[in-house]
Order: sequence, then structure tokens, then C-alpha cells
Amino acid sequence: MVASPVLEELREVCQPQAKLASRNGEHWAGRLYMRRISLRFTRHLVRTPVTPDQLTWAMVVCGIASGAALLIPGLTGAVLAVVLMQLFLLFDCVDGEVARWKGQNSAAGIYVDRLGAYLADAALMVGAGFHAARSGFGGWVSLGLATALGVVLLKASTDLVDVARARRGLAVADDESTRPRSQGVATVRRLAAAFKIHRLTNGIEASLVLLAAAIGDTITGGTDVTRWALIALAAITWVMVPAHLLSILSSSRLR
Repeated sequence: MVASPVLEELREVCQPQAKLASRNGEHWAGRLYMRRISLRFTRHLVRTPVTPDQLTWAMVVCGIASGAALLIPGLTGAVLAVVLMQLFLLFDCVDGEVARWKGQNSAAGIYVDRLGAYLADAALMVGAGFHAARSGFGGWVSLGLATALGVVLLKASTDLVDVARARRGLAVADDESTRPRSQGVATVRRLAAAFKIHRLTNGIEASLVLLAAAIGDTITGGTDVTRWALIALAAITWVMVPAHLLSILSSSRLR
């Protein structure tokens, strides 16, 4: 039986500092706690025939299931959504770590990984609409769908930068190029970054907000707290869509 690699050896190969230090390369929850957990799973998975692509597909399933969990009324659905979203994050860490250790990076794996991020965050917002609606489709489900669309647009506007640069034969944009050339836009961006409100458009953070709202619903009865939470998520998302587009166009990312 092949011995499991030691954690320090794994960390050096599977968690390169260049990626972890990148502002856009690592989710804050990954840096805070998930990378410590994921490495222990990776340590055992690298000894198995499991491929990085299989782990990525498991990530996708967990992300979609997180949104579907919100179809379960009450606190149960919200708790399950958070658990599944944490599993989504775990698999998102593990698939890349296993790929680096085994040398099995692939374009297909990167594609499915990005697709999974789109599907997970969108599914959670749609699920939030159903959770707020209690029954039927109605306006709350429509609001959830609209929020999901905004989340997809936010992710797409970021990914399309790489598409545009690739078609022009340019290298991938670095962190320095993301800084707006306009001092006014840069100031607004710094203020937004200070309050971290933009993070609520991500599935990890949104699932925690919805859990807090479900606890509030349990205390007060009904779904009013979840409905207000969904309104807030929708508003933040759709304020972010044009703001993010302006940030991209006013930076050096497309130059």
C-alpha cells in the first residue's frame, strides 16, 4: 500500500502561494478554514483512482443541490443548503489540489469548474425565491430568477475579460490591471470593498444570509425575513452588475 504524502509536502505542491495570495484567486473561506480541511481529504484521495474531473462534477452536484434544498420549507432547507454549499467549496478546493498533485490539469476540468460556479450560485438564488414564496411560483420566484440572472451576468462579465484578452493574444490579466484608471471609480470601488457587500452575491455568503433569515422566520413565523433577505440580495446584485461592468471598462484589463 502506498503511504499517504505528508501534509507539508502536499501543501507545497497543491496550495501554491501565488494562487492563495491572489486577490481573485481564492475565496476568503478557503484561506480562512477550508484549505486546512481540504488538504486532509486530498491526502487520502491522491492514493485512489479518483480523478480531478470526477471531484469537479461532485462539486457541481453539491452546488445545484444547495439551491434545490431550499425547496424544503422552514429551517431544515436553509441548514441543508448551507451544508451542501460548504461541500461545494470543499470539492472546489480538493479537485484542484488533486489535479496539481497528479499532474492532471485539463481544459475540460477548468470549464466544468467555472460552469459549476455559475450553476451553484444561480441555483441558490432560484431556490431562495421558492423558499420565500412558500407555495406556487408568483413574484418571489420571479425575483429569485432575476437575482440568479444578475449573478450569472456578474460572473460572465469577469470571465469574458479572459475571453477578450485571449482573442487578442494577450496574457491573463494580473491583479494590477484590475485597478480602475479613474480616481472616482477607484474611490467607489475601495468603499465597496471595505464593506464587502459584493460578497453577498456569492453562494457561500448568500447561503449564510438565507440561513440567518430562516432562523428569523422560525422565531417570528411566516417567511417575511427570508423575503426581505431576498429583496436585499436582488438589490445588491443588480447594483453590482453595472458597477462591475464600469469597473472592468475603466481598468486596464481590456488593454
